[in-house]
Amino acid sequence: MSDDKYRVLPVLDEKVQCLSDKKEPVDHCRFCIHAREFLVQGRFVKSPSLAYCLQCRVTEEVNLKNVDAVKCADRQGEGFHSIANIIG
Repeated sequence: MSDDKYRVLPVLDEKVQCLSDKKEPVDHCRFCIHAREFLVQGRFVKSPSLAYCLQCRVTEEVNLKNVDAVKCADRQGEGFHSIANIIG
């Protein structure tokens, strides 16, 4: 999926508007299969949810207090989907 296919969700009051009728705490995003990157101090860093991705193997932790936006790959309107459902 190219960058223009991602949704960039602003973080307001430590929440993102995940679905039109539902906000999620930004800390859920680090466990969401749709989260790709977090905007921290002007630069995007890979999401910790990609730690189990065989191509990415992300190991960097993100300070969620400094996140301004989340780059999200959910284009089907599924909303939060925990990686625990996949790796469990």
